[in-house]
Amino acid sequence: MFTFAFTMVRHGETRYNKEKLLQGQGVDAPLSENGLRQAEAAGVYLRDVRFTNVFSSDLQRAKQTASIIVAHNNHCPGIKIVCDPKLRERSFGIAEGKPVKDMKNMAKAAGQQCPRFTPPGGETEEQVQSRVKDFMDSLCQQIVAQHASQCSQGKEGLETPHNSLGDTCGSSSSATNCSELHEAFADAVDGAVDLQVHVLVVSHGTYMRNVVKYLVEELQCTLPQSLKMSHVFSACPNTGMCRFRIAVDHSTGLSPCVDCVFINRNDHFGSLDTHE
Repeated sequence: MFTFAFTMVRHGETRYNKEKLLQGQGVDAPLSENGLRQAEAAGVYLRDVRFTNVFSSDLQRAKQTASIIVAHNNHCPGIKIVCDPKLRERSFGIAEGKPVKDMKNMAKAAGQQCPRFTPPGGETEEQVQSRVKDFMDSLCQQIVAQHASQCSQGKEGLETPHNSLGDTCGSSSSATNCSELHEAFADAVDGAVDLQVHVLVVSHGTYMRNVVKYLVEELQCTLPQSLKMSHVFSACPNTGMCRFRIAVDHSTGLSPCVDCVFINRNDHFGSLDTHE
């Protein structure tokens, strides 16, 4: 098994976020002043995390956030940020640039729930989920191809099943150990201390929720015992963070084994309060 850490960060706030206007793909707004502060705080919080690969949506708000986080990092200030359109926010069609409540009204008029409703010209949830799967499949292939042989020489990033966080969490006899493990890792390197390869992805709120849905529902990701399901699928705040450990058996080509470390963490918000 080859295991790597996978951290997702939502972009910082834009004017459209503050005014509760839908952006999707058609509105390519920059970060607001508060959004820049959020990105700075996220960068400071993650400064000692040794990222080996960085990916970003090619929309401006995500690219700015990724650049700021990387600029603050003590280990990879010059790392290349790979911009991938597969990481874009969901397209909301004719609803983009308009208040979120307008889309809710459109959904109600169509007799549908808002998350499932697709405005004319927008992407369906299934189309977004297809993008998510395409990205995750290609990511796993790329990371294994790039890093597995290097890590096998030092044995870092390689785990046998009984050593993986997921098997510890999945075992009823080890429930106490699992809880203690999650509580022990209460900082920015939580769940990734022992891994040599760490991927950072900067994307968008609806897209990230679909990634979490894919990992939890399709790949049967294990979750910390203290994590409520209502939180798992809740909206991620601007510059909120999610982290997973992904184990790939590159010899068999089977689906990855995934363990959740945390979802929608915002510990770095405390540093914003001291400056406001």
